[in-house]
Amino acid sequence: MRPTTLVRLALAGTRTDTARVALTALSALLAALAGLAALTVLAIPTPAATDENPNRWSEQYHNALLVEPGLRGGTAFALLMLMIPVLALAGQCARLGAPARDRRLAALRLAGATPGQVTRLVVLETGVAALLGTLVGLGAYLVGRDLLHRPDARGQLALPTDVLPSTGALVGVVLGLPVVAALATALMVRTVTTSPLGVSRKAARERGPGPWAGLLIGFGVASFAVIRPVVHRFDDSEELAWLVPLLFAVGALAAMIGVVTGTGWISYHCGRLLRRHARRAPALLAAGRLMADPWAGSRTFAALLAALIFGGAAAAQRAYFATKDQLEREQSRLAGVDGGANPFYLSTMDLVDGAVAVAILIATGGLIVALVEGIVARRRAYAALVATGVPRAALSRSVAWQALAPAVPAILLALTVGTLLGRGLVAEVSTGVSSTAICEATAALCDDPATREQYTRIVHTPEMRRAVPVPLEHLAWLGAGALAAVLVTVGVGLLFLRASTALDELRTA
Repeated sequence: MRPTTLVRLALAGTRTDTARVALTALSALLAALAGLAALTVLAIPTPAATDENPNRWSEQYHNALLVEPGLRGGTAFALLMLMIPVLALAGQCARLGAPARDRRLAALRLAGATPGQVTRLVVLETGVAALLGTLVGLGAYLVGRDLLHRPDARGQLALPTDVLPSTGALVGVVLGLPVVAALATALMVRTVTTSPLGVSRKAARERGPGPWAGLLIGFGVASFAVIRPVVHRFDDSEELAWLVPLLFAVGALAAMIGVVTGTGWISYHCGRLLRRHARRAPALLAAGRLMADPWAGSRTFAALLAALIFGGAAAAQRAYFATKDQLEREQSRLAGVDGGANPFYLSTMDLVDGAVAVAILIATGGLIVALVEGIVARRRAYAALVATGVPRAALSRSVAWQALAPAVPAILLALTVGTLLGRGLVAEVSTGVSSTAICEATAALCDDPATREQYTRIVHTPEMRRAVPVPLEHLAWLGAGALAAVLVTVGVGLLFLRASTALDELRTA
């Protein structure tokens, strides 16, 4: 089969296929923008140390996150974290309209296409859509870079629009994301066999998922808990400088995978509890679906749970900075001087909270796509239930049960794990013993070196320690926002449920 024929067949299909390609391209566009923004931050040059600039700050910006070299790595990491919900959204969009695509692929097999050619069609569809999105994202990045280059009166910039990543980095993002998307698609379809009679899976799960995800969560929390002891123990050891970043990365990844995969265990056991204790049809229907496909919850809520873990850890960090600010203000008050902590850290946490909100919003889009895709894929089964006398209201309540039953405990688990990760780094705030010289005279006498000493007294303040409180209010707002996102998703899905339960769907091929 010629490459042009492969491309033409990969992009052929119905309006649902067009929507799938468009949404996949949109996801790739957002991921490309996040990646390019992170690379731009890392591309900011660090000036050489001079007498006027011993800290090597990039003073052409007025945002400390860009000015200080030590803060750029964290800023780039936060931007890269935004790619997680975007890539999860791409994965959900790739499943949109899967039954119709399966029938189209079966028709191609009936016409003489080989299994390898059919697989290449699916992979090429995702790769071409992602490449289209990254190219548009690169164009939007370059245009936005020119439009946002607006120095203020002091010549400082709000964004690093004066730097550009290397050509290799730009090509790596534009071409790398489609390659990753294509490889992920090839991995997902490795257990799928497309025959002229339809699509089948090579293996099926016969028992519920085990609780082994708890081991990953425990390992992730333990990794974060030992970071502070490791820093204090090997602070001066350059040979083990790699250990702390490794613990941080491996621990965060293990905890995230544990929470996402643990949602499958939660879904299965929620289904068992509903089947055992429920007495009405909606809950029993939801129980059957949850037990039949417990991993649907892991696929559906992956991006939302990742955002909540990050949000819980950020809430713990905010509580640490707020407690530290309060302690420093108390210490200043005991010393008899006015002062407080630098508000930079709390204002930075506002930006982190904004990134978490954006991630939750993107994850909500993935939830909507996943729920609508599930309803459309099972429209014949729903139509058959309606034809046998099941009220549409009962089906609506079963869809709500199926979404909310695993979502509530999964949200609580994600927030708990995120908070434990954050508190593993900062569980206590302490200030050392300090001495402050206070001049109790007029400004003229205090400014005169000859008279300053006779009016100056030394005030000693003791060491102060305080445990960082659990940010319950912040966590409650995060949980409420996530639950609202699930409820909005259910509401949108119910709009499609009525159209999908029409009796005409029974005749759908």
